[in-house]
Amino acid sequence: MKISINQMFRSINKWCVGAIAFLFFAGSYNANAQGEGLFKAKCATCHQTHKNSTGPKLFEVRKKWADGGAKDGSIYQWVNNWQAAAASDPYAQTVSTWAPSAMQAFPELKKEEIDAIFDWVDAQPDPAAAPADGAAPGDAGAVAGEEVEEEGTFSWIWILLGIIFAVIIGAVSGVRRQLKSALNENPDQDELTYSQEFRTWAWNNKLYVGLGSLVIVICLIVSLILSLGNIGVVETYQPSQPIDFPHDIHTGVNGIDCKYCHNSVTKSKSAGLPSVNVCMNCHKQINGRTPAQQEKIAKVYEAAGWSTEGSGSYTGKTKPLKWNKVHVLPDHVYFNHSQHVVVGGVDCKQCHGDMTKQKETARVVPVEELNKIEGNIPLTRPTLTMGWCIECHGEKAIQEGPLDGKKDGYYDEIHRRLLNNDKSLYNKYLEDGKVTVKELGGWECAKCHY
Repeated sequence: MKISINQMFRSINKWCVGAIAFLFFAGSYNANAQGEGLFKAKCATCHQTHKNSTGPKLFEVRKKWADGGAKDGSIYQWVNNWQAAAASDPYAQTVSTWAPSAMQAFPELKKEEIDAIFDWVDAQPDPAAAPADGAAPGDAGAVAGEEVEEEGTFSWIWILLGIIFAVIIGAVSGVRRQLKSALNENPDQDELTYSQEFRTWAWNNKLYVGLGSLVIVICLIVSLILSLGNIGVVETYQPSQPIDFPHDIHTGVNGIDCKYCHNSVTKSKSAGLPSVNVCMNCHKQINGRTPAQQEKIAKVYEAAGWSTEGSGSYTGKTKPLKWNKVHVLPDHVYFNHSQHVVVGGVDCKQCHGDMTKQKETARVVPVEELNKIEGNIPLTRPTLTMGWCIECHGEKAIQEGPLDGKKDGYYDEIHRRLLNNDKSLYNKYLEDGKVTVKELGGWECAKCHY
């Protein structure tokens, strides 16, 4: 039975309307998923939807700011840079006094993304099924938190768009076949299936099909090879910890040296974690000024078996803190902290970032952030990869000062061998005016691999 042209166009119109509607709902779903993903990545560590936590609850936060007299757009400025918002808006200044802990800035978030977070939060039901009353001024606070996980750049919307385009292409192909049949351009192909028609077309255009297939295969191989390079790359990795340790307060505000807590960094391959006794050196006297701080420090007391009753005493009943390792290297890789810190004179910030400004718990800092720190050697490879180490060894110069400063003759012997061998080789080493780790054997495989 033949299908009239009017029937076919009515059919394709239905397909197009359905595709547009599907795209609309897919976009709505993606916006909701984006808000949930951003909340979990940026906010969930410090904020809850209906309950105050380290930060204030976020349910209907935009309404609270508007009712409190905040300036138009002030809440978005707060999320991007709370200090700038507090300086320009009296209401934001009031919110900043809600807790003594400083909020992290999120300058990368756009207004649409912030709205997506708030829209998702406002859509969440209250688990307690009770209205939140008696809220403090800070309950109108803004988004804060630690970057526990990174939101992926790949979005499900591309998969949905691909499905829609495939449906549209299939519909158009069907219309084309019906039009050809209606116009009787080629009666012999009326009974051909899609696969038969495609094989006929491919045979008639075998040169172009062959070249196109070759290009596709090469692209797939290149993509596979490039993807293999991302295996084991853990930039921005940040596991959860039993206590949210604020490095910026301890090392920045209080000026505690890194080596006070990580005391084996100059003597061992491992920097080590501080024992709870090290924490108690200060926290016997410091138990926090806010309930949130006191709750965290209570975990330290529980781990040490310390009772605050009376003048304080040890009970002998301890519950160790279970810290999660952040910088994890493969078993076949050897790395020695003391060799780099003592002999190489490498500052902690070269690999770990500026801890005096890091509000969140420890994480693998991306190389782009490390390069912004004054005094760091600019590198291009991802943090904790072999290329990153090799590149640093090629740029880092040995310590300045007397060659026999350690009185072990190591550097004296290296330079003696250079001077007593081929002078052209020695001159090549000194073209850049320094002797790098690479030129002292820092690129030898056995230096880092068992």
